[in-house]
Amino acid sequence: MNNQLPYYVRLCAKLLTLFLIGWIAYLGNTIIVPIYFSILLAILLLPLANFLERLKIPQGIADMTAVFSAVLIIVILIYFLSTQISSFVTDMPSIKEHMAQHYAALRHWINQKFNVSFTQQTIFIRNTTKQLTSSGGEYIGQTFSSVTETFVLTVMVGIYTFLILFYRHLIRKFLLAVFKEEHQDGVNEVLLETKSMVRNYMMGLLIEMAIIAIANSIILLCLGIKYAIFLGIFIAILNLVPYVGIITGILFAVLVTLTTSSNMNDILWIIVSLGIVHLVDSNILMPRIVGSKVKINALCAITGVLLGGSLMGIAGVFLALPTLAILKIVFDRVDELKPWGILLGDEFHTNKKATTQNKIKGLLHKLTVKKQPTP
Repeated sequence: MNNQLPYYVRLCAKLLTLFLIGWIAYLGNTIIVPIYFSILLAILLLPLANFLERLKIPQGIADMTAVFSAVLIIVILIYFLSTQISSFVTDMPSIKEHMAQHYAALRHWINQKFNVSFTQQTIFIRNTTKQLTSSGGEYIGQTFSSVTETFVLTVMVGIYTFLILFYRHLIRKFLLAVFKEEHQDGVNEVLLETKSMVRNYMMGLLIEMAIIAIANSIILLCLGIKYAIFLGIFIAILNLVPYVGIITGILFAVLVTLTTSSNMNDILWIIVSLGIVHLVDSNILMPRIVGSKVKINALCAITGVLLGGSLMGIAGVFLALPTLAILKIVFDRVDELKPWGILLGDEFHTNKKATTQNKIKGLLHKLTVKKQPTP
């Protein structure tokens, strides 16, 4: 019956469905986000939970141990970053001194290049300061609210992850029972491939983040930058956001260096060295370590990151790429949705690379045949 409907009716129905899904995600992000993070974390911890169960440990204790180990690692990372931030606050007098030097140099440059007097600059700064002071209470309230929400989110993710691991067999049985018997093989294939893709993707990201954090920290230490380890880890975490995170991380490192150093050559070396690390990461590490079979093109990835951020905030930014990858797996196995899978994919570059490799192999084969002596 659906095939008898006009195309524009079916298209409107699909667009309306997408709108309703986005609206539900926007309204219910406080519930959806922790559950979504818990599903991804449960898939990542599943091999550890299965290993503990094979050691004859009861399922409940095995699942709780796996979740506790993940939470412990997160707590250690947060503690390390908090100690670095506290040392940053301790050096506030030195930071103010460097900021005063850069501020004086900037005012002198503006006066020379744009002919803006020091009095006009002072009036502008005072007006801006008054506006910031008037809204400062609101910003402090938002910051306190964000910290509280992060703590609640962490607790809820831990609880949800344990429950998803504990009831994973029941959830799988439910998903298979929802569809007709003739579709169960396809549903089982989608579940297995999604589980494998998410696990490989997240493990690859963790390994990549560790390598990038070590490389950034070593480079910044060699350059003599203060808070080198903190900046290296923080930039590696921001690098998880596709295409946008590395730019934000480099800008943050530049700003911190401006407040702690009066040597402008450090800024140039930071931009060049971190840019080289990013090029090595995007062209060598990412394809080989993350190595997901599902390729998402840059246009859809950037659009998905922006859309996820607008719907769910910073959590949506990190969840955008796994969501697109899962959607592509589903789209590729539903005939009516295969065009959307083609739109999300990056098969053009894959096919182009395969064609180039075949040409090189053919050329090498011809050269080998020519070099063989004739009997």
